This record gives sequence, structure tokens and C-alpha cells, in this order.
Amino acid sequence: MDRLAATAFWLTATIITGMAVTLPVGHETQLVLSGMVVIGMLAIWKLRTNPVWRHVFLAMATFVVLRYVFWRTTQTLPSPDNLIDFIPGVLLYAAEMYCVIMLAISLFVVADPLKRPEPRPVAERDLPSVDVFVPTYNEDASLLATTLAAAKAMIYPADRLNVYLLDDGGTEQKCRSPNPTVSASAYARRAELQALCRELGAIYLTREFNTHAKAGNLNAGLGNTNGELVAVFDADHAPAREFLMETVGHFAEDPRLFLVQTPHFFLNPDPIEKNLGTFAKMPSENEMFYGVIQRGLDKWNSAFFCGSAALLRRSALQEAGGFSGISITEDCETALDLHSRGWNSRYVDKPLIAGLQPESFLQFIGQRSRWCQGMMQILMMKNPLFKSGLGIAQRIAYLSSMSFWLFPLARMAFVLAPLLFIFFNIKIYVANVQEFIAYTAMYMVVNVLLQNYLYGRVRWPWVSELYEYVQSIHLSKAILSVVLNPKKPTFNVTAKGVTLESDHLSELALPFFIMFGVLSAATVVAGWRLWAEPVDNELLFVVGLWNTLNLVVAGVALGVVTERRERRRTQRLRIQRRGELAIGREVIPVLIDDASIGGVRVRPLDRAHVLPRSTPQGLANLYVESRVPGQSPEGIPVSLRRVSVDSEGQSGGLQFLSLEARHFKIVADLMFGEAVVLDRVRQSRRTGKGVLAGSGQFIQWATREVTRGIRFAFQEVRQHRGSEAPAAPAPSPSSQRPPVADQSSAF
Repeated sequence: MDRLAATAFWLTATIITGMAVTLPVGHETQLVLSGMVVIGMLAIWKLRTNPVWRHVFLAMATFVVLRYVFWRTTQTLPSPDNLIDFIPGVLLYAAEMYCVIMLAISLFVVADPLKRPEPRPVAERDLPSVDVFVPTYNEDASLLATTLAAAKAMIYPADRLNVYLLDDGGTEQKCRSPNPTVSASAYARRAELQALCRELGAIYLTREFNTHAKAGNLNAGLGNTNGELVAVFDADHAPAREFLMETVGHFAEDPRLFLVQTPHFFLNPDPIEKNLGTFAKMPSENEMFYGVIQRGLDKWNSAFFCGSAALLRRSALQEAGGFSGISITEDCETALDLHSRGWNSRYVDKPLIAGLQPESFLQFIGQRSRWCQGMMQILMMKNPLFKSGLGIAQRIAYLSSMSFWLFPLARMAFVLAPLLFIFFNIKIYVANVQEFIAYTAMYMVVNVLLQNYLYGRVRWPWVSELYEYVQSIHLSKAILSVVLNPKKPTFNVTAKGVTLESDHLSELALPFFIMFGVLSAATVVAGWRLWAEPVDNELLFVVGLWNTLNLVVAGVALGVVTERRERRRTQRLRIQRRGELAIGREVIPVLIDDASIGGVRVRPLDRAHVLPRSTPQGLANLYVESRVPGQSPEGIPVSLRRVSVDSEGQSGGLQFLSLEARHFKIVADLMFGEAVVLDRVRQSRRTGKGVLAGSGQFIQWATREVTRGIRFAFQEVRQHRGSEAPAAPAPSPSSQRPPVADQSSAF
């Protein structure tokens, strides 16, 4: 009876909603209805009432969206009799409906994100054995040393923890290469990493052939190990000591659990954050996914493997034949296959690893192209809507994660559509100003409020539009390549540890300057037409505003592709550890308040001690207070690079010198000894901005970055014209980080 009553309730609610959505009213009434909804949403948001009102907020927003969709579908499409207007009009309509569908799916996913409770403690005798896989291809040994040392230092019984370096840069295939340079490099790399593993207590593994990229490398590791659980960390993803303690317990609670995924936390800015100067104050771009969306997916048992920072059950992987490798995003594909076999996943929303992001815009686009192409491959070859074994909610959740990557097509449609009317008078959107305000403008207001309500703490207003725009130009080609040949894309390793030696325009900057020029010309033409054609120009006014919004986004993008040099060779993390700085015979008690793989900053604990201006070569050592009672600390050779004075007193920047493997254990302990340090940094960046403040900030960026981008463009043009004689090749603006011991400017 209860089930029948529930069915009757939802059927009645659906009928009433359908009638309300399709009720024909004038634009004045529609404006009043939408205005009342907006006021109601603001009241709920301001009062912050109990969680039930969250769903009321979403329902009110959905009502305005559906009213817009009904009006847009029935009133605004061009006549089919005029194909020049009708065809682009339908394409724009399709792009809008894609966004509406994605909005509906995302509301289903994040309506009630799950916050996982901590697992029950597991007795030490019952802890499963764990194999840690660190796959590598061409990463520097110093980067790998930190990750391996941090993995070895994780809190776990030593007899049940093995750390493996899976080296795809020293395979037999590479060592036997007919190219002597490739062969010599592979042999040298293999010998170097084998020695590193011996010194750190890790196990070196390689394989015969470089087949199936990362998935093949991980599967080769599975074939040579036998731990009950497998932890996967990318070469630049160093785990906190508590990683296993925070994740292993979940497997004891659910025998059908195949995955515990944790968020990816990054020490360095991505190119957008770096070039706009927002890294320290704005939430990271991936916070929206890891802070909200993954928690929403977790509620529907659809949190998926993200390639690293995860713990997996070996028996589940073996049942599925190992890590999937049909697509170039083996992580999501593996999760999809295992979910379809009835296995479960969980997401733990705690930053337990620290890694690196691509620092150049070129590498950023390369990484996102791989993600985009991989998701398109899975969508085309393993469509979750038709994959057996998945629940309805799981199908919707996976469809959301994959269909999201079609955004470049919709985003480019929104950029190009106004140009058709401004330049060629092609009417692809039939509406007057009054209708636009009542339906379109109110829909946009509700959409912005909805996005800020759901993601405000982890995403500033208009930042999503910026990230989508700067990716769309290049990712549109990536999507087309997959559609033409789903099996063609190949796995490319994303370069990490790349530094930019000078300010310069990105290699990919030209299309963004061309687009900005076209949008600027369209703004001028629209203004001229408004002045020259004062009659019946309401639609032109609306389209001109639309183009102006696109121009603002394009202006900020000029700053994104105008690369700032990276002065810092290594990324630091704020910590609080005691130590002693020994300079010759003098010992100075110090507080270590930040650390990187290149050095630390220290402050004398006693004002009676004063740091010297320099240290004699080879006579300075830093001793870090041991976490183990009674254990004597081991010193790290350092050089004092800089001394300064601020409100907290004197501080000194110490550079590590000639680091050996044993020293990386200390560095890893300094940086990743406490997961709370990572969470503290993440929380400090979760500074939300309201719609008005965020919009003002975005306009400020546009004004500043247009000037900066155009200035750099003119400088490069003058330099190009001024070089009449052939010049010696200039060093590349980006280069691999040198080994830590050779760094001369760690701070």
C-alpha cells in the first residue's frame, strides 16, 4: 500500500509539474514567476535551513529551467522554410539542450553528496598484505625517490607492505632498441633506478615490451606480485603516512569492495592558476570534482578509479582480467568493468597524497586531450547505458562523467553563434528583448545561482566557463579524431617537473588571439549596426550582449596563454617541525615552517641565536626531530641561501646538497608525515565568492590580462621582425627540472 501511495504521489507531482511548465503565459507573467522563484531561492540560501530545503532549492531552480526549455523549444526556433537560419539555429538549440541534460544529470548526481564515515579499526593481525605500485616512464630519479620514500614510510606492518617501482623506461624493448641512444639511455636508467630501489628498500620491476601503456605496466606488476590489496601512486604522487590507515579498513567492512579512491591534491598551480596568479587564494580546478562530484558519485556506488591515490582489491582485478586497456583512460574503464560485475567502490574525501600538475599550457592541453579522448572511447565502445550489470543510477552517473567531455562542442557553438547574426544577419534565435529578459536572462540567473549554491566553496563564478573555453578550441579536434577512429588515440605520458625559464606566449596561443580579434570586431560591428539600424534591432542588442560576455572570457584567456616563468624550482608545503641547524660547531634550534624536495625554510626558536649570512661549504647540516622516541636524527647537508627578517623574526632558506637515498626518507617525512597538513592547505584555499564578487573579479582579470597578452604579442612580433640574421638556437622556455642536488634556486 505504501508503495502504491508513493507511486501515486510521484505520478500526481509529475502531472502537476508538466502542467505548470507548459502553461502558456505572457512574458510579463513569466518574469514575475521567475522573479518569485529567484527570491525564494535566495531566502533558502540565506537562511541555510535544514537539508530538506536543499531539495526545495533545486526543485525551484528546475522549474525555471524547464519553463525556459519549453519556451525555447516551442517559440524560438527559426522556420524550417529558411534553411540558412534553421540549420545553425537547430545546432545551437542542440548545444543548449546538451547543457540542460548535463545539468539535470549533475543535479541527480550531486543533490545529496555522501560524506563517508571513517572505517572501523582493523586489528593488526587481520590487516591484509598491500603491494604499492609506482608506475614510471621517464620521470627523474629525484622525483621518484621522494614518492618511493614516502610510500615506504606509510604506517603499516613492514612484513605486509611491499613497494614496487614499475619502470617502463627500462624495458627489454628499449634496452634492445636499434637506436644506440635509446638503448644506452634505457640501460642507464635501469641501473640508476635499480640502485635507488635497493637503497630505499623498494623493489624494481620492468617488463619485456611497452605494450598497452600504463594499463600494461600495471598488469605486468600484478603478474609479479601477490598482495591482497594494490595501492597505485603516480610517479609524482607521494602518499601521506596515514594513507593505508585511512583506506584499508573499508575493505574489511565490504567483501565486495574493489576500490577506495582518495582525492588528487597538488602542490603546484596548473597553467591557468599560475598565469592568472590565483593559486594561493582560489580553490583548485579539481576541487569541484573531488570535493563535490565524486562524493555525489559515491552515493550511487559510482565513484571511479582516477589512476592514482587509490587502493584496489587484487581478486576483483583478477576477475576482470586486470586493468582495462582498450581506451587510453584505463582508470575509469577499469572501474566501469568492475562495477558492471557487481563490485562496489568508495570515495574518501581526505587529501592523502600530494602531486604535481602540468605547468605549461601545452602540457595541460595534452593531458586534457588524453582524458577527453579516453572518455569518448569508453562512451563509444563501452556505453554505460547499454552495459549489462549496472544499476540505473550507475548508468546515469557514468554517462555524466563521460558526456561531460562533449563540452567543447557546446562551448564553441555558444562562441560562434552570435557571430552569425552580427556579421551575416542569420537569425538563429527568434526572440525580442522582453522575452529574452523573462526567459533567457532569468534562466541564466537561476543557473548561476544554482552553480554557486552547489559548488560555491570549490569554484568561483565564471571560472568553469574559462576552463572550458581555453580547452575547447583544441579538444574539439580531439573529439573529432575519436569519432572518426575510436581506436586511434594512443597514451601519451604527461610531463611533470617542467619549469618555465622565461615569460612567453604559449605555443598554442595563436588561435586565442585570432578568436579575441574576431570577437572584438564583432563587438564593433554590433555597436555600429545598433547606431545605423535603430529600428527593429532588439535581437541585435541581445546578441551583442551575448558576444560581449564571450569577449570577456576570451580576454581572460589571453592571460592564460601568456605564460609566466616559474621562479620556484620545487614546490613547498607549509609544515611545523622542530630541528637543529648545525653550522660548524654551533647548533641552532630551529622551527622548520615549510619544506620542498629542494630545501626548507627555518626560523631560530631562540632569538638569542642569529643565522649567519652564509654557510661554509660542506659544514652545515640540518637535523630533523625524530618521530620515534629515543631515535637519533640524521643530518641532511644544506647550504644557507638566503636570510631575511619579517614580523615573525629571522628566517633562512636552506638548500639541500648532494642528497642521497637515505636523505629522501627525511624529506618525505618532512613533507608527507602528516595528512592534516595537506587538508589544512586545501581548506585555506576553499574561499568562496558570491556571484557579484566573482563577476567583478572576472571582469578585473579580463581588463588586466588583455593588456598583458597584447603587450607580449607585440613584443614577440618586434623580436621576430628584428632578427634579420640567423641566430643561435635559444634555449627552450621550458625544461626538465635538474636533479635536486644541482638546484641553485630552490626558493
